Amino acid sequence: MTARAPEIAAKPYPFRLAEPDAVALLVIDMQRDFLEPGGFGAALGNDVRRLQRIVPTVRSLLDAFRERGLTVLHTKEGHRPDLSDCPPAKRSRGAPGMRIGDVGPMGRILVLGEPGNDFVPELAPAPGELVIPKPGKGAFYRTGLDARLAALGVSQLLIAGVTTEVCVQTTMREANDRGYECLLIEDATESYFPEFKAATLEMVRAQGAIVGWTAPAAAVLKAL
Repeated sequence: MTARAPEIAAKPYPFRLAEPDAVALLVIDMQRDFLEPGGFGAALGNDVRRLQRIVPTVRSLLDAFRERGLTVLHTKEGHRPDLSDCPPAKRSRGAPGMRIGDVGPMGRILVLGEPGNDFVPELAPAPGELVIPKPGKGAFYRTGLDARLAALGVSQLLIAGVTTEVCVQTTMREANDRGYECLLIEDATESYFPEFKAATLEMVRAQGAIVGWTAPAAAVLKAL
């Protein structure tokens, strides 16, 4: 008799896990530029402490996936030093003197290779884990992520990271359009604006999981 696949207690209904090789944890943009004072998030006038609160939860998920030998991927939003991949309309965001490419307390803001563009230490990628630099909000835009996932045989993405309504939701919608089954881990994602996070969770799981599912980290860990 074939064993029943494990399920995550999710909304709007249980999320049935595929074979282990087909499941990946995708951690979005848990980098200093968004979580620490002096980065791009703070330059936009946000309280970065809200985002810092999810670090222990994301770490618990990383530990669980690593212990089981499951696929883990990390993204970081950042641009080339010459900003050739940063549209002028994007660079104009933020206060003058604290925009993308400007020098801040942690080096040039949102530029690949700068200290502020690195991951927060607690969530640093382990050896062998894929790191996907991305110039846009979504993780599939100009990154080759789709080809990498296909090569790994991944069909399900469990998603964590920041911010819920921007890079996380954009990535989830991109993945959904490409046929991936996606679950957003509710307490492993955060926004500078609590009402934006709440609205995003409702949107992605509406109409029978039109974009995907949501579940707390405890439910994910139990199913694993």
